[in-house]
Amino acid sequence: MQYQKILADIAAEIEPLRNVGRQADYIPALAQVDPDRFGICIATADGEFYGLGDIDECFSIQSVSKVFSLSMALSIMGENLWERVGKEPSGAAFNSLIQLELDHGIPRNPFINAGAIVVADILMSQLENPETDFLAFVRHIAGDSSIIYNRTVAASEREKGYINAAIANMLKYYGNLRNDIEDVLRFYFLQCSVEMSCRQLARAFLPFADRRSTFSFDGVNLTPSQVKRINAVMQTCGFYNDAGEYSYLVGLPGKSGVGGGIGAVYPGRYAVATWSPRLNEKGNSVMGMKALELLTTYTRESIF
Repeated sequence: MQYQKILADIAAEIEPLRNVGRQADYIPALAQVDPDRFGICIATADGEFYGLGDIDECFSIQSVSKVFSLSMALSIMGENLWERVGKEPSGAAFNSLIQLELDHGIPRNPFINAGAIVVADILMSQLENPETDFLAFVRHIAGDSSIIYNRTVAASEREKGYINAAIANMLKYYGNLRNDIEDVLRFYFLQCSVEMSCRQLARAFLPFADRRSTFSFDGVNLTPSQVKRINAVMQTCGFYNDAGEYSYLVGLPGKSGVGGGIGAVYPGRYAVATWSPRLNEKGNSVMGMKALELLTTYTRESIF
């Protein structure tokens, strides 16, 4: 497969979308990001890398980090995890309070904000040093010890995190938050602030493309069965209430973030990461979504 040529063709075709959408300016730090950046990188299971554009520029991965936190929590808790968070598509905004109240404090899935806050709470209860251990896991899975939290971004999110604070309080009211609300929010915002490049993110998603091996790191042991289930949740829930459209157009398990990043996998073959800060109305990267649609169209490689 001539991935490098395909990436060049994709970049040319999506060029008219360069000014469509806007970055997540409701988070002050993200409002300062150059909205016209674009990168895409493929990491194959046999160790090859193909990339184009700003693939080594680091950005805040935001909700893409929820794949890593879910991986740690599922490894530690096993099927007991699903007693506190569901695995169904939300069909509502990623920060919906109404849905959480209707569901009596059990978030629909671990990728909406309420679900990820519960997962953060679980990790705080289970890990000796949650902040250090989470970052160590991300660094290990990406094979890069230079990955950091952007504490300026985390502070910016907390400054304007009124809805997330309301979500945490509602979770506490329903008995689905065990630790101190402010401590959980701080850890949650730190997870979202992790900075990675497309190259690093593609590498970090490669284990989720492996359907055969157990992935182990310092107490985190993901079995092939658990990887399959994480992929399933990514496919059905990874793009908020745009998940159906994404599945229809792209057909790869993946997860987006409001920083403009997307990580996705074609099981058995490759992981791919894109970054473009301009978002559609559902909070997903305009150019990134189109790039992945064209990737699976040109290569005829999707799970469907």
